Amino acid sequence: MMDIHQILERLPHRYPILLIDRVLELEKGKSIKALKNVSINEPYFAGHFPRRPVMPGVLMLEAMAQAAAVLSFETMNLLPDDNSVYYFAGIDGARFKRVVEPGDQLILDVEIDRMRASIWKYKARATVGGELAVEANLICTTRRTDA
Repeated sequence: MMDIHQILERLPHRYPILLIDRVLELEKGKSIKALKNVSINEPYFAGHFPRRPVMPGVLMLEAMAQAAAVLSFETMNLLPDDNSVYYFAGIDGARFKRVVEPGDQLILDVEIDRMRASIWKYKARATVGGELAVEANLICTTRRTDA
């Protein structure tokens, strides 16, 4: 549905913090399914942990938030610009169920729970091979910096 070039148009993130490789499904105003290929070449694996590399939980949450950002911008029919910023505002009920290792494909499923003005609430989960890796409720906000 959306390749890396289209994702780069919709997110300000770049290497090494861009954590979405492809959007598999997107229904505006509803949900998104995105993919993160987890590679041993990721810079955080050098220190987390050298003998048993695992993807940090905070980066799994960030990947889900990036998928949520793409969904939000698509829902609003907007592309981010130099004056718009998309922030994390909260994380509730985060639970980590499975380690994510190099070679895994992290499937990010995010659905809009509620949206009011510039506050967006999502139900998010990420799986590997159909097995739950992490789930959380995310709260994000969009802000204009030109005001």
